[in-house]
Order: sequence, then C-alpha cells, then structure tokens
Amino acid sequence: MSSIFKKIIDREIPADIVFEDDVCLAFRDIAPQAPVHVLVIPKKEIPSLADLTDDDALIVGHCMVALAKIAAAEGLDDGYNVVINCGEAGGQEVPHLHYHLMGGKKSSHV
Repeated sequence: MSSIFKKIIDREIPADIVFEDDVCLAFRDIAPQAPVHVLVIPKKEIPSLADLTDDDALIVGHCMVALAKIAAAEGLDDGYNVVINCGEAGGQEVPHLHYHLMGGKKSSHV
C-alpha cells in the first residue's frame, strides 16, 4: 500500500507543491507548526532515516541542497530548522523519509 506521500508524488492526492525536480518534491504541511512549514520528500520510497543505505547518499545530499534552496525562496534568511523524525517512537507519522523545513519564527529547538 502506498503512503500518502507516494500518492502526492503520483498526483493522486493534491498538495501545495513549492519545489520539484527528478529526485525530490516539496510541499506545504497541512498542519503547519511554524509560519513556513514545508515537507521535502525523496521520490524514491525510503521508509525512514534508519532505512538509508550507502546507495542513498546522493539522494539525501540532493534533498539537503533542495532544502537550502527552498529556505532561500521562502525568505528564511534569518534561519530555520530542519527536522527528521525517525520511527514511530521518534514521532514519524508517515513511513516515507521526509524533512520538515520550519521557519518564520524564533525556534526554541536545540
């Protein structure tokens, strides 16, 4: 069964897409935790951070560069947070690796 993120990639479910290329897709979170809250997902289905292999290094690096580009496009010049939740106990709700880009307010995260 496909995750909700795979359905967004396949355009089966609509999303407010802010960035897309051959490797990743970024869209606004439907329940934002900050004024800017964008999810960046690799198009390759990787369940979680714990499932990464050496073969995924280029994908992860590409996603990080995309995160920086999206942050700049969103005007987050003063800073932002990038969060990855891993596994159910780590707060991951969708079994597809994703990055939360959050900014637009001062963060209390460490």
